[in-house]
Amino acid sequence: MQNKGLVTVFAILFGLVSIYQLSFTFVANKVESSAKEFAQSKFSENEPHKRDAAENRYLDSVANNPVFLGIDYKTAKEKELNKGLDLKGGINVILEVSVKDILKGLANNTKDPAFNQALENAKELQKTSQDTYLESFFKAFEALPGENELASPDIFFNKNLEDVINVGMTNAQVKPVIEKKIDESITSAFEVLRKRIDKFGVTQPNIQRLGKSARILVELPGAKDVDRVKKLLQSTAQLEFWDVYKFEEVAGFLQAADTKAGEIAMAKSSSETTETEAATEATEKVADSSKTEEDDVSKLLGGQDVSDSLVEDSKANPILSKMISLGNQGGPVIATFRLKDTAAINGYLRNPQIKSLLPNDMRYAKFVWGLPEVAPDLNGEEITALYALKGNRGNIPPLGGSVVVDARQEYDNLSRVVVAMQMNGQGAKVWEQLTGAAYENQSQIAIVLDNIVYSAPGVTSGPIAGGRSQISGDFTVNQGQDLANVLRAGKLPASAEIIQGEVVGPTLGQEAISSGIMSFGVALLIVLFWMIGYYGRAGAYADIALLVNILFIFGILAGLGAVLTLPGIAGIVLTVGMSVDANVLIFERIKEELAKGKAQKDAVKDGFNNALSSILDANITTGLTGLILLVFGTGPIQGFATTLLIGIATSLFTAIFITRLFIDKYTRNGKSLPCSTSITKNLFTNVHVQFLKKRKAAYVFSAIMITISLGSLFVNGLNQGVDFVGGRTYTVRFAKDVNSVEIQDDLIETFGSAEAKTYGGENQLKITTKYKVDETGTDVDEEIEQMLFETVKKHYPAGMTYEDFVGDGEGKTIGRMEYYKVSPTIADDIKKDSFWAVFGSLAVVFLYILLRFRRWQFSLGAVAAVFHDVLIVLGVFSLTYKFMPFSMEIDQAFIAAILTVIGYSLNDTVIVFDRIREYFGEHPSWKMNRIIDLALSSTLSRTLNTSFTTLIVLLSMFFFGAESIRGLLFAIIVGIVVGTYSSLFIATPIMYDTVKRKKLEDLVGKKEEEAALEA
Repeated sequence: MQNKGLVTVFAILFGLVSIYQLSFTFVANKVESSAKEFAQSKFSENEPHKRDAAENRYLDSVANNPVFLGIDYKTAKEKELNKGLDLKGGINVILEVSVKDILKGLANNTKDPAFNQALENAKELQKTSQDTYLESFFKAFEALPGENELASPDIFFNKNLEDVINVGMTNAQVKPVIEKKIDESITSAFEVLRKRIDKFGVTQPNIQRLGKSARILVELPGAKDVDRVKKLLQSTAQLEFWDVYKFEEVAGFLQAADTKAGEIAMAKSSSETTETEAATEATEKVADSSKTEEDDVSKLLGGQDVSDSLVEDSKANPILSKMISLGNQGGPVIATFRLKDTAAINGYLRNPQIKSLLPNDMRYAKFVWGLPEVAPDLNGEEITALYALKGNRGNIPPLGGSVVVDARQEYDNLSRVVVAMQMNGQGAKVWEQLTGAAYENQSQIAIVLDNIVYSAPGVTSGPIAGGRSQISGDFTVNQGQDLANVLRAGKLPASAEIIQGEVVGPTLGQEAISSGIMSFGVALLIVLFWMIGYYGRAGAYADIALLVNILFIFGILAGLGAVLTLPGIAGIVLTVGMSVDANVLIFERIKEELAKGKAQKDAVKDGFNNALSSILDANITTGLTGLILLVFGTGPIQGFATTLLIGIATSLFTAIFITRLFIDKYTRNGKSLPCSTSITKNLFTNVHVQFLKKRKAAYVFSAIMITISLGSLFVNGLNQGVDFVGGRTYTVRFAKDVNSVEIQDDLIETFGSAEAKTYGGENQLKITTKYKVDETGTDVDEEIEQMLFETVKKHYPAGMTYEDFVGDGEGKTIGRMEYYKVSPTIADDIKKDSFWAVFGSLAVVFLYILLRFRRWQFSLGAVAAVFHDVLIVLGVFSLTYKFMPFSMEIDQAFIAAILTVIGYSLNDTVIVFDRIREYFGEHPSWKMNRIIDLALSSTLSRTLNTSFTTLIVLLSMFFFGAESIRGLLFAIIVGIVVGTYSSLFIATPIMYDTVKRKKLEDLVGKKEEEAALEA
């Protein structure tokens, strides 16, 4: 080997850089461990929030103190090895910005019937189309009857777009303008979200726009307050200032509305149930009101004693019977209700018959709710106040939030949390007029954020000049900071819905790290001992190269800022198993050269040279599938692909150069290095298996296996996960073992359709439901989680609350441990991307083998073997998913497994093909079947050795690793067993049966050319 000194220096420097990069992780972990111990010494397990606060204070206090080699915690935290959600806990969501809302805004909220019909039709087209919403809108608009113009004054030729759209422009000319405006709005939404997240305080956040789509990926590892994160991400920050009606101005309408609602409820029949009446029916089951509530209602109704009627039949007063308390004279609050009753009250207030009761001067009144608060006298239930805003025909507020130029959390004179705002000059003038009018009328101004009244203060000291004001309310410090954050970052240009989300509790993350380290350690020890036991001293050198390889992998991950995930650990462990393959190839070739009687030095040189072609071919094919996985995958799957690709690169370097350094140094004085031990010296040396004579039996066996697989796929199908069909999945842990069938029956009764499977231990279930799968709002998520809790509540200890169930504090042992949801829209996209990933990998590999071996028969044999392997793996999953004790869902992780199987199968096949091509060059007079049988037999030692070490590694991960990747590992294990068989009995025989000997003459010529070049 040339330039040994340069290789040595490079390897040492690279190793030192890797150690330096990993030192940041060591420092961060050391300081965080000390912070955790400090917090635990100050507060008990029953005070998790105080523990978290104490831990954060400790970290803040030592952030700039040097810890190791001058590295402080703040620097270390920024450069440590990033851990993904599944290892650290946190939240990962894909938000979709509403293009429909952006289009409405660009069209100035037009009432044009063609425009609005196209919006609705586009929504329907999206259910079956892979187009973007904007593309569907254009198609829907053009499909409408008549001559409809996008540049119409009623649509896009308005004051907002008059600089870029003219009334005479065609639809084709308008489209690129709208596309650009939509793209600008989504970019704006991305920047708003990025600013909010930067201020949130989460370390190592990741936010990226997915291509040119309206989707934005947000990953917040370590985030614990999931509800707070969701609100922060989805809040449009639509700040508005409205005049508000006083209690006495609305009291009469409330009484009339209640009477009318009662009449509707009493008169309804089962055959004439309208949507509003259905809401009324749902409210009839509410318990009777308390005496205090009855007294307040009696006052509202002019002193009438209606207590008895309310107790006997709440149908007569469906609104007032739900009332907790009334507002005060001159105040902005109309009444207070339970939070759970707000949907029913909204249904009444939106009823056309009831809305018609509003006085003519109040016909545009807008009813909204205030911030929820806990009512101690109602067993901790949340209550909220009802307000009536002075709306108008255009629903345009007197003052909008765009005038706010700065906002921050402060404290008022009573040490209460407030949010101070500063407006620009234009906003300051309008604010002064608004506050002046409120002062004269002794009325209030409601400060409304995203249709929630945060406060409705009166003005007691005259008009407020200068544009400075405060939002007050019963805020916590976090709530105040978040509110200031979203106001300062600005509003989203449109609403954003979470269409895919994953929440992982920190407990599961810690368990995943522990299991990952254990499985990694067990696998590594087995591989190290096996290599020494089989190859002796040469195996020890390979082990050193393997350890250096692992150091390089982690060093590169840390240096690149890549995220280490659980599938990523699986990728590293798989790399450990596969990285010995290069050394196995080299050692087997050295043994062959020694058997020919060559000197040790020449045998080592020729062994490395002869193995190099096979090593490169095998790793390139695996690398190509890894690249496709990196392009088409998302989240943890990209982590798997990243570590696999890095591992391939580093294993090539360490096997070819590091191992060579040690071997050359040992053998330079003529020392013998047999690359075997006394036990393994003669293994596989005289093996000659007539593989081609067995090909017909192999064809029959494979045909039977494929037929069974296809039959099961048609009859049983596959257990498609929520990645492909949409839905919600919860990992729920109980204090004791539970019966999954019993709980599944209860869940079906609640949701209509649900599945509950044991997941890991008998006290943990994976629960999946498609209930309200098309609805993605946060309120729907909370509704379903509440229903889930109520259904499984009886299996928990007494006193378990909903907050305990969904909380994500450290040390949590029971409750909802993990949550994952995918909307049907993105599920279709995931399915499409998965198809193209598999198809693309096959196409790319076919072309590579065609270019490398210059005959389509080789490519056909390789791809046929891969199809064979994939079909059998799918068949095994189809046959066994109903009774296997672990999750066998077909999801993104399974696609990663399939691509890994493809890469591994091709790895094996390419090495066999390389040896066949070599034998044709060396023995041109031999019969083809003899050459192929000898070539296959000569690679048998390498094939079995590599398969064994890889399987040992995978089995270690399978038995000792985390539950969430067990299905992925099972697929790879089955794939490796089948792939080893197919490379010997399918790929080569198919190539043999389709090729003619004369067509291989060019391969001989190519081999001779290569030999001449080397000489």
